[in-house]
Amino acid sequence: MQPKQRVNVTPYGDLVITEDRGTLLGNRGILHDQDGNLTNRRWAHKNWVACMKRFKGTRRTLYSPGNYTELFFLDEATALAAGHRPCGECRRDDFRRFRDAWLRGNPDAGLGENVSMATIDQLMHEERTNRVATSEHLADLPAGVMVALPDRPCDAWLYWQDALLFWTTAGYTERLPTTSLDVVNVLTPPSIVRAIAGGYTPGVNVLTDRVSQ
Repeated sequence: MQPKQRVNVTPYGDLVITEDRGTLLGNRGILHDQDGNLTNRRWAHKNWVACMKRFKGTRRTLYSPGNYTELFFLDEATALAAGHRPCGECRRDDFRRFRDAWLRGNPDAGLGENVSMATIDQLMHEERTNRVATSEHLADLPAGVMVALPDRPCDAWLYWQDALLFWTTAGYTERLPTTSLDVVNVLTPPSIVRAIAGGYTPGVNVLTDRVSQ
């Protein structure tokens, strides 16, 4: 891994090496070796979080021995699709909003309001490790989820403002109107989709001058 390269996370939860910096930093534990090279390991713990890139003035040296592997996300919609949730330390307000929305959106989980986040992480981890894209009507989904089209199953699209925006690690580059679309494959894990429907609006990094109409 070259110094300018970074481990970016896709909406499918996969790790790819690019030069893109993203807007959020992720943590799944130590996934690189002593030389800073990415290993075949894809997680070391179950509390997958999405953090601020800078917090309290700290500056990290990427892929240092013994420190967690810095993962980069284009935006929060990408992080949620990959199965990460807001960090409870550097993004405390977002963490609380997400936890409350997750509980509102997932009453069938049978969890009380005082449940630990570790219990919720365990349920989300089961969705990550048994990832299956479910088919849903686009009109039934909340804005902010990531989907794939049946005829383009390897691509990812953000459902946002009555359109689908084509995802890349560098940004969104194509816009499809939703008028001609119906069934899509949902990439965002089901319980997180329900958290978004329950009131959690993810941050998105949409630069309108980059998105073709």
